[in-house]
Amino acid sequence: MMNYVRKILCSGPERDLLTDLSFLLMRLVFGLSMAIAHGIGKVPPSDGFIGFVGKLGFPAPEFFAWAAGLAELVGGVFIALGLMTRVSGFFLLQTMLVAVFLAHGDDPFSKMEKGILFATFSLTLMGTGAGRFSLDKLLVDRLPKA
Repeated sequence: MMNYVRKILCSGPERDLLTDLSFLLMRLVFGLSMAIAHGIGKVPPSDGFIGFVGKLGFPAPEFFAWAAGLAELVGGVFIALGLMTRVSGFFLLQTMLVAVFLAHGDDPFSKMEKGILFATFSLTLMGTGAGRFSLDKLLVDRLPKA
């Protein structure tokens, strides 16, 4: 079981210092941008945001408005900290795919661009993990060796 947790949290190739510092910078900018610029304004979700989510066709708009807001706020903070990075990246990826293909699906590329970039960062972090300078790494190092 511990090996499974270790793989989810922090598996990946050994990287050099510059690569891990680059991941740290990317996580901080991406995560804090997501949390501050997008998540804070959606938690708690306003009636307007809930209505917008309903117009997108979601069956329980209040639930999905909360899910989107929490994914952006909590997920952004967690990514900045490097905590549950792959899981947070997964939830942010889902939220960004909805933003790109449903909320901005008929808009010009310039309106979709930010969502595409955030989705790409989310997908990248799902694949790579947070790197050595993260709470994920700190937690994995404290797990008993199997």
